[in-house]
Amino acid sequence: MTAESTVPTPAGQPRDLGSTPVTLLPPRGAAAGFRLPVRRSPVRAASPLPLLAADLTAAVLGLLALTGGQRRPLLVAVLLAASLLLRPHRPARVPAVLDELPAVCGRIAVAWLALGAFAAAYAPHHALSVRTLLTGFLLQTAASCAGRGAVHAWRRAGLLRRPRAALVVGPAATAQRVAAAVLRHPRDGVRPVGIVAEEPDGGEGLPVLTTGEEVQRAIVQNGVREVLAVHPSARSGQGPLLRALAESGCTVWEVDPDVPSYRSGDRLAGFPCRRLDLGAGQRGSAGKRALDVLVSGALLLLVSPLLLVCAVVLRTTDGPGVVFRQERIGKDGRPFTLLKFRTHRPVDEHESATRWSVADERRMPWFCRFLRRTSLDELLQLWNVLRGDMSLVGPRPERPYFVAKFGQTYPGYAARHRVRTGITGLAQVHGLRGDTSIEDRARFDNAYIDDWSLWQDVCLLLRTAAALVRPTGS
Repeated sequence: MTAESTVPTPAGQPRDLGSTPVTLLPPRGAAAGFRLPVRRSPVRAASPLPLLAADLTAAVLGLLALTGGQRRPLLVAVLLAASLLLRPHRPARVPAVLDELPAVCGRIAVAWLALGAFAAAYAPHHALSVRTLLTGFLLQTAASCAGRGAVHAWRRAGLLRRPRAALVVGPAATAQRVAAAVLRHPRDGVRPVGIVAEEPDGGEGLPVLTTGEEVQRAIVQNGVREVLAVHPSARSGQGPLLRALAESGCTVWEVDPDVPSYRSGDRLAGFPCRRLDLGAGQRGSAGKRALDVLVSGALLLLVSPLLLVCAVVLRTTDGPGVVFRQERIGKDGRPFTLLKFRTHRPVDEHESATRWSVADERRMPWFCRFLRRTSLDELLQLWNVLRGDMSLVGPRPERPYFVAKFGQTYPGYAARHRVRTGITGLAQVHGLRGDTSIEDRARFDNAYIDDWSLWQDVCLLLRTAAALVRPTGS
């Protein structure tokens, strides 16, 4: 569905950006793997320097409780170091001073107790009295609350002057209700400018955006940097939409308008909310690539004699054409040539590209069956990993014909291509290989991407190695 007219927005008169229409909200069951053409750098977090300066100033004022010889450089250094190391975590939104008071009091109390214990152990001639510890604690706490309160007030005033434009994603009626509540509470520094929904509700309120062209214009015209996903949009078919918005440079928040399900976290106009990490950035990509290069290079050297033996036996038993090359779809939808040992000879290239399973193991030579059941035919993909076409761990690559087909059938399937495809992955270690549920594979693959860590990759490699002891084929 394509809009021919511009979208009116609260930030000014609409203007035609000449953007290419992109279907953003397809019908249920249609492809959900799309990308917004808008590309911006992520929003920079608020600088920690003002709060750091406030905490450091408070620690220096707390030193006034130390008199005479007690102000030894070593004790001063211990107090400053303990105060800075025990600083509270930066909140996602601007808090009130009273909200931070327990954390501030707790970390300052620990800092002064640590200082007292250090002085008693290493400088007994300058041991600190209870009165000195209590006075220092009270001075630093009062100064820290005053300094942090001033910083928060300054930031809150800036948000009132320049609120962050936001889109609300979810069912139109519920999203309008959330947007209206947020607009009634400008102190939160968020100003909804539009609703993103599958269908307009026909009521009053903010404009309802239903196409990619409308959403792109709203983002550009209003400088949208925040997205409020009305629960349960983030767990339904809107997941790929939210990922695309995150990749366009927006910060995505999940808002629950009905049930206070988040016991800890932030509040927005009284609604519980939490920030969603949708993998907009490639976290740890350097570490993942280093692991791929080191492991694939070492394995290629280690198994090169085995690869040579497999090639010779396969050539002897099944004739020429030992290496099988096939186009697969990798990261960001880019094609690459995947390498395997040939275990089956399809009738033609069309059958190879469009038939889901072309292998009938009962009609295979014995050595080809052995390669498939032990997954030794996949070892050549270590070269794909070393080249950078693939990763050791990631969603399995598929042929272009099936990528297009599954992308139109299974919501979230196309979102698997946010990262490099892999030899093994979370879906494979859960038994999703061969003729198994594509919907389940997409769900496990996206869960792997959203929860990625380098340690998870190591664990999946170890589980894959253990599974090879019980080969079941591919």
